[in-house]
Amino acid sequence: MTDDWNERESRQAAAYDAIGDYYDEAFPHKEGQLASGSWLLSRIQPGARVLDIGCGTGMPTVAQLVTAGCEVTGIDLSARMCEFARANVPGAQFRQADLFDLDPADGQYEAVVSFFTLLNLPRARMGEAFNLIHKLLVPGGWFCLSMVEADLDDVPIPFLGSEIRVTGYLRDDLRALVEESGFTVEEETPMSYAPASTQAYPEIQLFLNCRRA
Repeated sequence: MTDDWNERESRQAAAYDAIGDYYDEAFPHKEGQLASGSWLLSRIQPGARVLDIGCGTGMPTVAQLVTAGCEVTGIDLSARMCEFARANVPGAQFRQADLFDLDPADGQYEAVVSFFTLLNLPRARMGEAFNLIHKLLVPGGWFCLSMVEADLDDVPIPFLGSEIRVTGYLRDDLRALVEESGFTVEEETPMSYAPASTQAYPEIQLFLNCRRA
């Protein structure tokens, strides 16, 4: 499985490397992310350690958190995305890494955010991902998540000129999975979103703001 997984993730990373130059242009309006970030900032203190899983270009979330005084670490599979993020938000730390490479023994965080990143995983590994995030958080820590609502499992789709594999859940199923992994969902917000590109489809975005139970 390891070789197959590494090959799969390498293909995903290569796709996002190609997408990186115009991702923010195709998705310019990120009010849902900013609102979720504001919700989080009202609950943590300046200096809080925050992990952004799938940080992309660092915009707008890492920039929002760093501006508020948080100590942010961003990880992304894509080397190109990490390059953009370092240029956009020099006040944060960025690593090219897979979520499953992280070890809670190396340190925990007051908060974890993951916006439109876990949808890149197959359902077979989604529970494992949520359980790992639970362990990466301090007791009572905060978790902000967004996904696209869809009943899909590891389906290849064309996306901004590349192909990526995506997974989605209907909102009740997603909430149940998050709660089964040891989180309390404190706020759930669905939003309709239309990308500024004909190479991406309109979607329903689900924002879940959670706490480690």
